[in-house]
Formats: sequence, structure tokens, C-alpha cells
Amino acid sequence: MDKAVIEEMFLALGPVTIKRLFGGKGVYHEGRIIAVEVAREMLLKADPISAPAFEAAGARRWAYTDRKGKAVGMPYWSIPEEAFDDPDIMAHWVRLADAAARRVNPGG
Repeated sequence: MDKAVIEEMFLALGPVTIKRLFGGKGVYHEGRIIAVEVAREMLLKADPISAPAFEAAGARRWAYTDRKGKAVGMPYWSIPEEAFDDPDIMAHWVRLADAAARRVNPGG
């Protein structure tokens, strides 16, 4: 995704910073990471409070396979499909990601 597309996705939060990360990109808001782009897919930060909402909406949790062949779940979830067609729905999900990032790292 190019910078303009990413900034539009996170418009509800205000300015975001985009940095290279994991061979993809990290999206930061007020110094906290709120999303990662991996293999051209944007994944939003979640925590134990917000993860059930992502799961209920049919989102997938990102996991990678470690050196021992074990799947390791990461705190990032796919964006529910309907969000891509509706800016208000996208705003809801990015705000959940921002809230999770604030709970995980309150000091920024």
C-alpha cells in the first residue's frame, strides 16, 4: 500500500507515521504502533479487550511460524471486509487499534 492509501485508512485518528518494519510497514499514531502491513495486507493492533470484536467480525489473527515449526500468534488482526467500503466502519476499527495500543503502551 502506498502512503496516501494508508493515511486515508487512518484518517479518523489524524496524522500517522509510517515506517519500514518486518519487510513491510508499521503504522504509528502518537508514537504507538497501531498497525502493520505484512505481505501487502494491513493488520490492526488488538489486545485481550478488543480481540473478541475482531474475531466476531470474521477477522483473522496474524501468526507466523517459528524455527521449530510452531505457529506464534501476534496481536494484529485483519481488517473486516466491510470497513474497506465504508469510512465510518474503518474509523471504528482503527480507533479500536489505537485504544489497544494505548492500553498496551500508555506512555507512548
